[in-house]
Amino acid sequence: MTKSAASSLLGAEGPFAELDPGFAPRAAQQAMADVVADAIATRMHLLVEAGTGTGKTFAYLVPALLSGQRTLVSTATRTLQDQLFEDDLPRVCRALGVNPERALLKGRANYLCLHRLALARGQPGLLAEDQRRLARIETWAARTGQGDIAEVTGIPEEAAIWPQVTSTVDNCLGQGCTYFDDCFVVRARRKAAAADIVVVNHHLLFADMALREEGFGELLPTVRVIIADEAHQLPELAAQAFGHSVSGRRIRDLVRDCVAAQQKEAADMPALVESARALDRQLQALTAILAHYPGRREFDPLRDEPLVAETLSSLTEALKALGVQLAEASERGPELETCALRCEEIRARLAEFGDRDNDDWVRWLEALPRGFGLHATPLTVAEQFGARLAQSAATWVFCSATLAVDGDFSHFRRELGLEEALAASWDSPFDFARQTLCYLPPIAVNPGDAGFLPAVVEQALEVITLSRGRAFLLCTSHRALEYYAAPLRARLPYPVLVQGEASRATLLSEFRRLGNAVLIGTATFWEGVDVRGEALSCVIIDKLPFAPPDDPVLKARARRLTHEGRDPFRDYQLPVAALTLKQGAGRLIRDINDRGVLVLCDPRLRSKGYGRTFLRALPPMPQTRNLADVAAFFALESTRPHYNTTEGETHEQTQDW
Repeated sequence: MTKSAASSLLGAEGPFAELDPGFAPRAAQQAMADVVADAIATRMHLLVEAGTGTGKTFAYLVPALLSGQRTLVSTATRTLQDQLFEDDLPRVCRALGVNPERALLKGRANYLCLHRLALARGQPGLLAEDQRRLARIETWAARTGQGDIAEVTGIPEEAAIWPQVTSTVDNCLGQGCTYFDDCFVVRARRKAAAADIVVVNHHLLFADMALREEGFGELLPTVRVIIADEAHQLPELAAQAFGHSVSGRRIRDLVRDCVAAQQKEAADMPALVESARALDRQLQALTAILAHYPGRREFDPLRDEPLVAETLSSLTEALKALGVQLAEASERGPELETCALRCEEIRARLAEFGDRDNDDWVRWLEALPRGFGLHATPLTVAEQFGARLAQSAATWVFCSATLAVDGDFSHFRRELGLEEALAASWDSPFDFARQTLCYLPPIAVNPGDAGFLPAVVEQALEVITLSRGRAFLLCTSHRALEYYAAPLRARLPYPVLVQGEASRATLLSEFRRLGNAVLIGTATFWEGVDVRGEALSCVIIDKLPFAPPDDPVLKARARRLTHEGRDPFRDYQLPVAALTLKQGAGRLIRDINDRGVLVLCDPRLRSKGYGRTFLRALPPMPQTRNLADVAAFFALESTRPHYNTTEGETHEQTQDW
């Protein structure tokens, strides 16, 4: 393949233009396709930042497919995964006239487990709603070929019934399962192992890289191209995957499954049930004690509290006692054997929280009223990720609309150990000078001061009145979200939708349908959200998205950076926040016809020197501090021209066709 082959195919005379009369060549898309093709040919890792509207999906799929090499594409969410596999990939294959074997592979929690379904049928005490949902799942189970629970309509993805009919690494029986030959997870993995191009998501990719727990380890060594889309999420996901945790729920599930397995496979061993119930009592005691330390905090100082230490020790002893019983019973059946393995793993993980000698990790607690999680997170994943990259025979392509800060990829390179990777970037092709306005309102109080949240409300009311609803208010905390909801509902004539009152998908669907709504959201709405057209004409961001200063992982990383002679704020906190702000601001303009106002309420953008870093991270938007300019901007809406967008597509993140 010549270096110009990929870009030629995406040009005015190429097959994409021939298939779709609305297709328009994009110089940035063509250039990106050539750079990706060259990286694949020279076996060099590549970092790509491509602004919204560049068309990055086709820019990496075209050279990957033309290379003829086995390819794995990983993206951020299951929704994007489905979009890529069901729409983008088939369209590129048709345009190129190729027909590779394609496979979609998700984590096991996305597939119906026939064994768990059989157990759920006989489970007593299901709520009436869960019984109705179970009946619907059984009807679907009789006809599904893939077992992908996304096929089921009318049951929310957060519904309590799903964990009852899907498996986890803990409760999967593996080859000992009666339904192994018909297992949907096994089928999906076998198909992926034989495919030329496989679409996964980041959680699945990292789970397998770190733990070899998701079952396509036999595929990875044979892949020659790995493309990580929405790659800005990778450092945080890698830290989660290479870390480990023990939750109260995991222990509670073990207790429940031990009792059920004993009744089924070893009814003559009542001592096993007594040990399981003793463990449950110790779990309840520890949960009650940790509830006095709500939120997230470092665990090492807390571990020295006498009551915490004593109760944690009692829980560990109860796990050991249950392990003895399970070891004796494990030969009775596959479910007890699985429980024995789970018990030993939980005990080993819990023991690691007593390790005081490893300064490369931070151990922290997240406590809630009815549960807790103990987490161990590596302070850096650069060495671990770099080692896996060195073992890989594949070329890695990392792409996103937000990888660089002010054109500098240094932060992302350091986070994943990618100092030697090539890098390239292209700005969005959208006309931000015409399509946007950035408003910096005259708020005089800083975040954290008593008057800040009320000041944001007043500014939001003024701007939303001018925008006639049609706005996102993006917050950095749930406390702010709860504060804003009541006054905006009381004083606005527009519908106000609030995160948490329905699923994200439901809220977005309602927002689009209403056409004049205001949606208040936190982190989940800062990225991965695509609302095109006039329904979203204003994005208000209350304050700069710095991580909370008391976050245990942030505090530990800051100490490490200081010890290394680096500046934690400049080298870590500032670039992370700037990239997050770019993501939030990126919700505003998703199409060539979109037009809107970005409102940044944080006065530190004007009063602090680092404010310039944030403003430079944004697209080239005209800026104003005058509300009259905002009014004039919205007054021009009825006279603005529209442009042909038949080349557009419905990709959740970017316009890629």
